[in-house]
Amino acid sequence: MNWGRWFRHRRLGRLHLQHAFPRARLDAIEQAIRAGEAVHGGEVRFAVEGALDNHALRRDLSPRQRALDVFSLLRIWDTNDRNGVLIYVLLADQAVEILADRGIHARVGDDGWAAICRDMEAGFRAGDVEAAVTGGIRAVNALLQRHFPASGPRPNELPDVAVVL
Repeated sequence: MNWGRWFRHRRLGRLHLQHAFPRARLDAIEQAIRAGEAVHGGEVRFAVEGALDNHALRRDLSPRQRALDVFSLLRIWDTNDRNGVLIYVLLADQAVEILADRGIHARVGDDGWAAICRDMEAGFRAGDVEAAVTGGIRAVNALLQRHFPASGPRPNELPDVAVVL
């Protein structure tokens, strides 16, 4: 087990999460997702986690592996056009992972998602959580609009509310 990581995760638990993502910021995230989905045919979910639990840390679970778990848990793969996208933030590691279902991932590829992650992580390191998150959501929405433009009214297949784990 990486003891430095374990201490960081224990120190940056729930309190840090509530400070970085107060109710008003979570509401703003929901509004940004809703606004984006009005102009594209994709589905965006945002999930944030303050720290991993002891079991995940003992297993040395990476942010990417945890994002895969969350992708499945939130059923993001369950959209008609396979164009669901998860933006996952693990605060204790200052890590951002973007996972996309195969319909949109085939068009954007790893490099497109990685660039957005790097920009968001830089914003977190600079201490500007709001700009990092809203910028990331805007960037994901822009890619979805390019590859899955809105074509009339459609059902909202996944909830827009930000998920706090």
